[in-house]
Amino acid sequence: MDRFRIGLLLLLTCCATGYAQDLGQFEKREYRKGSSVLPYRILFPQNYDRQKKYPLVVMLHGAGERGSDNEKQLIHGAKLFLSTEARMAYPAIVIFPQCPEDSYWSAVSVDRSKQPYGLDFSYESPIAEPLRLVVDLIRYLQRTERVDRQRIYVTGLSMGGMGTFELAYRFPKLVAAALPICGGGDALKYDARVKKIPFWIFHGDADAVVGVEESRAMVERLRSIGVSVKYTEYPGVNHNSWDNAFAEPDFLKWMFEKRK
Repeated sequence: MDRFRIGLLLLLTCCATGYAQDLGQFEKREYRKGSSVLPYRILFPQNYDRQKKYPLVVMLHGAGERGSDNEKQLIHGAKLFLSTEARMAYPAIVIFPQCPEDSYWSAVSVDRSKQPYGLDFSYESPIAEPLRLVVDLIRYLQRTERVDRQRIYVTGLSMGGMGTFELAYRFPKLVAAALPICGGGDALKYDARVKKIPFWIFHGDADAVVGVEESRAMVERLRSIGVSVKYTEYPGVNHNSWDNAFAEPDFLKWMFEKRK
């Protein structure tokens, strides 16, 4: 039994070490503008060729991964882009920025005393500083790396799903496709400006944090103004619907085939 336990411990240690090494393929960087700093991780295609152009994927994490360690934002979603199959089939530049601990990607007030949370979105408010820095970072990478401007994709979960909706609303000419997961937004503000952006929206119908009604309202509004929307709702799934979304066989295929 002792040998078994030791062997199992060694196996788990090796797996954890290997996973950490895989995440190390995401380079650690910081984007600075004035006194503001945005930590981010960036993954380049294998055999990155500066004579070619590549899609850019922006992944916005949830509230639990906020901070300044430039590590936690890789907890959810990073493995999706590190698989051998994804690296070969969909060479891309992928960034995972990290939102500060006391901020949100979206212009939203959150009432955590309610279940699901009470969410009050206000796109009339100034853009949140972290989201502004993300947009500035995208434009910086357009200038400094081989980014295909026709293929910039935004996705995110929970708070990051909210940021995905808002980024698409505020900067529709920047986005080729949006994939918000268990998020929400200021639905009634959406108008024809986003008509050319295809959306794939995901949510669990048992979400006790961000109610499924948030995504349903966005789907209804987007479809009412003629936007192409694919909606996947998971019966019985709570807040971690990102696990289901990232397991969708066509998640990457659907995203990477879109272009402006």
